[in-house]
Amino acid sequence: MSGQDVLLATKLHVPGPRPGFAPRPRLVKALGEGLARGRVLVCAPAGFGKTALLADWARGSGRPVAWLGLDGGDSDPARFWRYAVAALDRARPGLAGRVDPPPPGSSDGLVTALVNELAADPGPDEVLLVLDDYHLVDSGPVHESVAFLLENLPPGLRVVVSGRADPPLPLARLRARGQLAEVRAADLRFTAEEAAALLGEAAGPGLPGTAVAALTARTEGWAAGLRLAGLSLRGHADPAGFVAAFSGSHRFVLDYLTDEVLERQDEQLRGFLLETSVLDRLSSALCDAVTGRTGSQAMLEQVERANLFLVPLDEVRGWWR
Repeated sequence: MSGQDVLLATKLHVPGPRPGFAPRPRLVKALGEGLARGRVLVCAPAGFGKTALLADWARGSGRPVAWLGLDGGDSDPARFWRYAVAALDRARPGLAGRVDPPPPGSSDGLVTALVNELAADPGPDEVLLVLDDYHLVDSGPVHESVAFLLENLPPGLRVVVSGRADPPLPLARLRARGQLAEVRAADLRFTAEEAAALLGEAAGPGLPGTAVAALTARTEGWAAGLRLAGLSLRGHADPAGFVAAFSGSHRFVLDYLTDEVLERQDEQLRGFLLETSVLDRLSSALCDAVTGRTGSQAMLEQVERANLFLVPLDEVRGWWR
């Protein structure tokens, strides 16, 4: 095989538990119940624990799991489906040999052949296909082929799509048909009990309950924020003082947001975020005023779609915080 044909095996492995991982039984249960609809979307901003949750669920699901951790290179349709078929072959040995590989730059015919093969032989157990970090895929043909799979899901296959932003898939249609279960940021926020367990692992035992409650409120249950706060608190002489001062300007949080969020945006969007960061609440009129430009409504909707920590305050996309 040529170098470009060799598949990276670690992309097909279910990630192991991370140090300090805190199990979340309520979400594992919700994911299991959501599978009855055949398709599950897990969508939340960076650092909400999507991958860790899905990996924990997959390891304990009792189903054959086809895991695919995606990256930007998977925007090529042929590469995407080579990996997807390889992942499914791990869960259903022999499948890859019965489905012809796609020609370079195309996936035409492969998805149909894959659906037909799984429909003809569903197998004794449902296969769980997890497409993790789907937000890194930027390809119309890939989205069209995944949409075709979701619309024509064969018996015995369940699909989970996970990412930081809503993918360009027929979500509204699937939702209206009752064929889509969704786990979003509001669900993934840590409860007080979950935060106490996470902080206990990260900061060590003995953290006062008042400090746990304050950090849970300050971070709004954001997993990465809680974990970074816990690491900073380890051995800290004044937990109460640290909690009172903890904010998004803490160096660990700032480094995370810079690396994982801001540097991934284009210059225009970074400029918009900087100029509007002085506002506690945002509307198109206010953003137009502080930026001196029109078109803020479109920018705000883009920020919301990208899940860049913008929270809607109404149902008509008029106000956010």
